[in-house]
Amino acid sequence: MNDGTILFWKKEKKTLMVAAILLIIFLLPPFLLGENTHIREHDNLDSNIAWYKVLNDSGQLFGPIDSTIPQIINGLPRNAFGTEFSGIQWLYEGFSPIVAYALSQSITRIFAFIGMYLLLRRHFVRHEDAYQIRVWVALAFALTPFWPSGMLSTLGQPLALWAFLNIREKKSSWKEWLTLSLLPFYSSFVLGFFFFLVAIGLLWLRDGWVKKDWNLRFLLSIALMTVIFLGIEYRLVVSLLFPTAPTSRNEFVSSTLGFWHSVRLAGENYLLGHTHVMTLHTPVIFPLTLIVIWFFLKDKLWKKEKRYVSLFILNIVLSIWYAFWFYKGWEPLKEKVGLLNTFNFARFHFLRPLIIYMMYAVGSVFLWNRSVKWKQFVKMCLVLQIFILFCANPEVYYRVAKTPSFEQFYAENEFNKIDEYIGKPKSSYRVASIGIHPAIAQYNGFYTLDTYNNFYPLSYKHQFRKIIAHELDKNNSIKKYFDTWGGRCYLFVAELGKNYDFKKDSTMKIHHLDLNMNAFKNMGGQYIFSAVPILNGESDGLHFLKSFTDKDSAWKIYLYKAK
Repeated sequence: MNDGTILFWKKEKKTLMVAAILLIIFLLPPFLLGENTHIREHDNLDSNIAWYKVLNDSGQLFGPIDSTIPQIINGLPRNAFGTEFSGIQWLYEGFSPIVAYALSQSITRIFAFIGMYLLLRRHFVRHEDAYQIRVWVALAFALTPFWPSGMLSTLGQPLALWAFLNIREKKSSWKEWLTLSLLPFYSSFVLGFFFFLVAIGLLWLRDGWVKKDWNLRFLLSIALMTVIFLGIEYRLVVSLLFPTAPTSRNEFVSSTLGFWHSVRLAGENYLLGHTHVMTLHTPVIFPLTLIVIWFFLKDKLWKKEKRYVSLFILNIVLSIWYAFWFYKGWEPLKEKVGLLNTFNFARFHFLRPLIIYMMYAVGSVFLWNRSVKWKQFVKMCLVLQIFILFCANPEVYYRVAKTPSFEQFYAENEFNKIDEYIGKPKSSYRVASIGIHPAIAQYNGFYTLDTYNNFYPLSYKHQFRKIIAHELDKNNSIKKYFDTWGGRCYLFVAELGKNYDFKKDSTMKIHHLDLNMNAFKNMGGQYIFSAVPILNGESDGLHFLKSFTDKDSAWKIYLYKAK
């Protein structure tokens, strides 16, 4: 190293230390606040966290392919839950749920930072004086609001790409192969890496076709990671390829949008992102991208900067693909090919966080090298993007949004009171919920007829539908929602619509409940936990027993018993 290189490396190490401190600060809230912390509710508190606990309590972690979990829907197939070889499940086996959650967040974001930093330093931002771009873009990527149970499914893609590109260049060591071998144990095949591996496979094909470089070592690395994933996800593979009976997925109808609705959805996805892979790129990264593209047009740099241009086009194409996967023109083909309904191929857009932040880094380097003025502009963008992401910290965002804390959501003290009042073994009766997510009852050990799972027997869906048929007929929105998807197998009430979080200060009341209580009782149902009072309960076959509240709960529960 020359003196200049040593000086830049010292500065980079200091910057890395500051970034590491900021990352630690970002991760602190759940460790410091425990169950008083505020985290994502959608597809998290309302589902996955409860699933981990239910599976842990069931003793069926290593259950056979045909085993069931009796606590949910009188026997939810074990395969509806994740694989026993998933690292996140083992965190929930070894720690309390909130500690497991905090550790998972830490593991994911730390390796997201390391992966993006290594990728940029080795392949995309090599300039010594651009170390600030490497470090701060890597930190920004690690702070994005990813879907918690996805683990490294999207945030681990930079680390995998670093390994693959090193192997592709024939400059790899055991580190790259170890990375590709371990990543599958803390990520999901269907929620990120299937689509990533397809993209890497296409890159290998392009090398062979265009460059005449049929790199067998590169192909072997792709095959290795794919085989490991398929082995880990063997339950999913068996369920998809060798179904024993129709599941709720067989009635999925996903392609319902008209052409212009699809166009609008493509624009929304491109500009705003998606709830499971939020990038928060709109205020800073998107304008920076437009400036870079404007310079390319002005100075005719399309061919010179073809890597950036390729990423720019691919980013647009992925949003279009996502939106038009739901275009109604697909439906005839989906009806003929069941896999197109049961597997969500729209998720190729899960590659967008990787692409957007790679573009952010490369575009920043381009402007950085233009002039001192643009260098200052890039520095301002780097700081502003970190600030925006810190404002989106779950503890900040969800506290401001006034959503329940972990403790308030699951309300363990309150549900212990309900359990004591009922006074029977939980396995001896079945319950269902109105106005709150069934995951709350499941988390507290109750055996529920309702659930949120996107994979359960179709026969059960039809059986459960008899309970809510009259309510569905009164509200076409929830009828369509249940019949064409059904992932939320809930006690839908027409007056409540698709709302499941009526807090204890709610003034909502149900005036005209019309459930089939005979069907409810035939399935073993005895009690209903309602977050709102049911004024006509007696005439609908429900006897009000008692209401429950607790200072540490977000809910007021009205307990009803089927007559």
